[in-house]
Amino acid sequence: MAEKGDNKKRRFSIKRRSKQRLHKDDVTVIDTEVAKKAVVATALGNAMEWFDFGIYSYLAVTIGKVFFPEMSGPVQLIYTFATFAAAFIVRPIGGLFFGMLGDRLGRKRVLAMTLILMAIATLSIGLIPSYAAIGSTATILLLIARLVQGFSTGGEYAGAMTFIAESTPDKKRGVMASGLEVGTLVGFIAGSGIVTLITYILGSEKMVDWGWRIPFLISAPLGIIGFYLRSRLEETPAFEAMEKAKTNENKQVSMKDILVNHWKPLLIGMILVFFYNVVDYMILSYMPSHLSAVLGYGETKGLLLIIIVMFIMLPIVLAMGYFSDRIGNKRIVQGGLIGLIFLSIPSFLMIGTGNTWLVFLGLMILAVFLASFQGTMPSLLPSLFFTEVRYGALAITYNISASLFGGTTPLVVAWLIKLTNSRLVPAYYLIFASLIGIFVVTYFVKETSGKPLRGSPPAVEEKHEIQDVLEEPEEALWWKEEKNKIDEQIDEPDDKN
Repeated sequence: MAEKGDNKKRRFSIKRRSKQRLHKDDVTVIDTEVAKKAVVATALGNAMEWFDFGIYSYLAVTIGKVFFPEMSGPVQLIYTFATFAAAFIVRPIGGLFFGMLGDRLGRKRVLAMTLILMAIATLSIGLIPSYAAIGSTATILLLIARLVQGFSTGGEYAGAMTFIAESTPDKKRGVMASGLEVGTLVGFIAGSGIVTLITYILGSEKMVDWGWRIPFLISAPLGIIGFYLRSRLEETPAFEAMEKAKTNENKQVSMKDILVNHWKPLLIGMILVFFYNVVDYMILSYMPSHLSAVLGYGETKGLLLIIIVMFIMLPIVLAMGYFSDRIGNKRIVQGGLIGLIFLSIPSFLMIGTGNTWLVFLGLMILAVFLASFQGTMPSLLPSLFFTEVRYGALAITYNISASLFGGTTPLVVAWLIKLTNSRLVPAYYLIFASLIGIFVVTYFVKETSGKPLRGSPPAVEEKHEIQDVLEEPEEALWWKEEKNKIDEQIDEPDDKN
């Protein structure tokens, strides 16, 4: 009876606090320079992830010859990409482990762990002896290294999104968080560019002998620099505020709590990640193969076009983040989805002509819509969850959806093209994903641009902005009613007991 009474008092206390006016000490003033350092440090880690992604994809044929020499050409590629895909299998496990850890120990520590683990795994691939030297042990070591990479990646991207979103002013969250995806593009460009350059200088024979190791060895100094930058970061203001507000009554959030009390944003997040990853992997990963294998376009020519497109995307991504702070990330995402629905088929018709300028134009149209997601998702996805579960819930959401739909996109599209003998299958797949996306975004996603994150205090850039926030406490604490409902759900089982 005493516990039941305590729970009722606690619920009353929560409701009463939600009606209190906001105090100036509740508003966080963000140091812009510190926020910029956070963006650079986290974006560097994301660049490392995609650097590895780029070099492994572009070295697939060479890696097959080094580690699977007894297989024929096509089978070599299958085994090489199977080893690549193995990382996607463990990503959700890594996301669960590091995500829950990040909600308990803090974002900074866990992000430093994931980066150094990823760097060690990537470096180790470059040090593994060939199949000719140690036989099948080399293949096993390659698989283990890929599994470690996937495990660390599971906590990397979700943690990076969480860290940046919690470290930036509310009114600049979009443009600063878009820097994370700039890291993605820079990493992929660097990885693919270095492989192309080294292959051109050394030639195919030397690449198989020893040249393939160079890109993997380069990851070591990048990892050291990234770890140094991240270890010097301050913990996010949102996490620190949550820790200060904790009382002895607060208990650690479990996986069961996330699934039971936050299932709706989990599902919404998975669908957002679904269409985002379908577009992302379609354009950056699948298109080089589509240009050469399906359309008969020159392989080197196709790769150079993709790299040029990615270079042009860099400022577009930042522009999308900038405009999301002004008109809302929801509107930017809706615009990108509507654009894909109507222009995917015309874009692939242009790409199918084989004319260099039309191919480039078709790729750029698709790239602009991808940039609309890259510039907004790093700020939109973290806003779905409350501070105490943000890292863990986002890691679960992102990695499960990315593993199911992102990594499988090239495989599914290639299979459907073979089945239907239609070159427009990629366009139809993009339209299908976009139709699902536009429905969910329109009816189930709240506009959060310029507002505090769920469960976090308002964050401003200048002290004079505090007064504006205090004049509209309901706007600053827009998430309170939603939080009260979750707290009541948590307390109900205690009452029944």
